[in-house]
Amino acid sequence: MDFDRDYAMLIGGRLDRGGACFDVLNPATEQVIGSVPDATPADLDRAIAAARAAFPGWAATPVEERKAALNAMGQAVLANVDAFKRLLTAEQGKPHAEAEGEIMGAGYWLMGAASLDLPVTVNEDSDERYSETRHVPLGVVGAIAPWNFPMILAMFKVGPALLAGNTMVLKPSPFTPLATLKFGELVKDMLPPGVLNIVTGGDALGPWMTSHPGFDKISFTGSTATGRRVMESAAPTLKRVTLELGGNDAAIVMPDIDVGKVAEELFWAAFRNNGQICIATKRMYVHKDIYEPLRDALVAYAKTVKVGDGSEQGTQIGPINNEAQYRRVLDLIQDAKDRGYKFLIGGETADVPGYFIPVTILDNPPEDSRIVQEEQFGPVLPLIRFDDYDDVVARANATDYGLGGSVWGSDEDKAFAIAQRIASGTVWVNETQHLSPTAAFGGMKQSGVGVEGGLDGLLEYTNAQTIVRRKKQNA
Repeated sequence: MDFDRDYAMLIGGRLDRGGACFDVLNPATEQVIGSVPDATPADLDRAIAAARAAFPGWAATPVEERKAALNAMGQAVLANVDAFKRLLTAEQGKPHAEAEGEIMGAGYWLMGAASLDLPVTVNEDSDERYSETRHVPLGVVGAIAPWNFPMILAMFKVGPALLAGNTMVLKPSPFTPLATLKFGELVKDMLPPGVLNIVTGGDALGPWMTSHPGFDKISFTGSTATGRRVMESAAPTLKRVTLELGGNDAAIVMPDIDVGKVAEELFWAAFRNNGQICIATKRMYVHKDIYEPLRDALVAYAKTVKVGDGSEQGTQIGPINNEAQYRRVLDLIQDAKDRGYKFLIGGETADVPGYFIPVTILDNPPEDSRIVQEEQFGPVLPLIRFDDYDDVVARANATDYGLGGSVWGSDEDKAFAIAQRIASGTVWVNETQHLSPTAAFGGMKQSGVGVEGGLDGLLEYTNAQTIVRRKKQNA
């Protein structure tokens, strides 16, 4: 199997190169690295029809066989980590080490999903009747994955959807379709034809999917603005939806931390994957008693971090993935400059090919500034001073988002108590961004609808069905 060429969709168990194609760029060089099929409405119809035809047989397949298929798929990914990581770096931009972590996470996520079980609840077992509630698959799922973590976030959907007995049509981002298409080629013979289909296309393909009557559910990961359009498009046919959307995650740093030990962790909480993580720290509230020493430690560490082509040895932060996001981050930086905010490091761009932005840290910008209120999704972090816990909790919660957050402190009980007051779907204490296929992950407010991961995420791919049997009465 050649990971460097011949990218094809997977439709009905067969590789399909379609008709028209579009190019995929390496964000570090802005050079074309591959060409992939640009699906038409007819291509999408064929993929949905294949999934619909495969659904009855897959839903009737014993769950242990479905688990075995997921485990085999996960093992196949793990057996090809090196090839996948190089391809992922080329299309997404992240350094090889982070790409390897994502690919391994994708494989283990499939296997972790296979460890879950669909519950059966006995509601009544009396002399008169027996009643149980079980969980049955929905049908055909349309899955739309983003460009920041294209492989593992696709597996967030593939694992539970297929385990529950659904079939799927998966669409990767047009910025990062290559690894996903090779995944389809790798696993196509591990599933009955039509159980998993993968289609690629431009901006029109997503709306075609969300409005298509052939889908029973849409699972989408992306921005809040797009999530609103997905929900609106799905409404006429009352499709189920799971929406994992944007965040403006706050970190609250208490005065009792060991600055020397924690500064590096806090840095990567914000700048891992170049800040292109929905649960990255987007604003960091630092207690006034340690504001200056932590500020200086973060800046000092930032100066040691290598930004560059993710394929080059020693690179720790790659480019922004695509030009549109690159321009948006530059706009936020320019707004901060125009308003006279203080930059501790960064804020400039290099005159080189690729979508590179240096690590940028701002010194205590006002709470109502764009860089504090908006999700930057790039390597820009505002540090904000605080001195009152009630006030900082209120500021952390004063947002339309509610995806993640973190609290950092040596007094773990006090930090845990503060974490319980944060209005976010996940809050970490003394770490961040730890997710598990056996734990629920979702957002509050406009950060999403529904959850992924864990039993709760699995059940989102099912309908609850209650069966009641009246027993024969003794004469």
